[in-house]
Amino acid sequence: MNKLNHWLPFACAIALALLGPMLSPYMSDLVVKVMILSIFALSLELLVGMTGLVSLGHAAFYGIGAYATVLGSGKEGGSIALLLPLAMGCAAAYALAVGALSLRTRGVYFIMVTLAFAQMAFFVFHDTALGGGSDGIYMYIRPTLGALDMENRYTQFYFVLAALAATYGLLALIRRSRFGAALAGIRVNEQRMRAAGFPVYGYKLAAFVIAGALAGLAGFLVASRDGVVNPELLAWHNSGEVLLMIILGGLGHLRGAVIGAVAFTLLKELLSTHALVGPMADHWQLSLGLAIIAFVALLPKGIIGITARLSPKGAAS
Repeated sequence: MNKLNHWLPFACAIALALLGPMLSPYMSDLVVKVMILSIFALSLELLVGMTGLVSLGHAAFYGIGAYATVLGSGKEGGSIALLLPLAMGCAAAYALAVGALSLRTRGVYFIMVTLAFAQMAFFVFHDTALGGGSDGIYMYIRPTLGALDMENRYTQFYFVLAALAATYGLLALIRRSRFGAALAGIRVNEQRMRAAGFPVYGYKLAAFVIAGALAGLAGFLVASRDGVVNPELLAWHNSGEVLLMIILGGLGHLRGAVIGAVAFTLLKELLSTHALVGPMADHWQLSLGLAIIAFVALLPKGIIGITARLSPKGAAS
């Protein structure tokens, strides 16, 4: 079972790569959306599941990455080689500033400070001409790099798949590194880690910045996919949704973050489809809320907990 857990993500990536050309435009777009949200969820998993830092302002880095992509592309378009580092760099820079201040607080105070910083970023784009106000701004030409053109749906699909695989692989390496072991120790007992001489603040700040950069990667991808950004990307409910994803999938598991993103997106799609649920589709938020409550009540360890019940000795991944 341990070997199966180890190879399952790799097998899923291969399966997606093979299925890509066979998907309809709608299904391809849906899978790309799910993969982008999976990257976003994985970035928050680094904070919540691996470090024990519950942030309610993570959407700020997602939105900043998206806005940096569109603003950086201008009317002439831009190269992926320039726009991708720009998006991740801007998100990481804001994460550094937010983390430097918010990590001096703990518990509910940390949650509220991250939320406050996210709302500040939201209103900067919402209330100024920088981000086009509440209407947002459009991308005239999607990013390119040689033969790669994000306007092409196949290029989009495989580029996002590669980004998801790279993000998952990076976090898997972090989990198995001394840095990851230190983060796990901080999550379990921060006071003991500090007493043992570990620079706890520095470790948490590094994790916060890496998580912000990965959220910026997701922002770059969503801007390249949609060709438009608006302040709603930074709104507090997006931070709440991505937190629900990792809880729904199962905290403390990389696979859980991806499963949670898949489950949450599919639930939204299914419950808002008139052909499937009839008039209840007009009230999909209510149905979604009830479904999530049921999932949390029945599966307190998340969807990933189902496999844990079947194999208690299965390793987290």
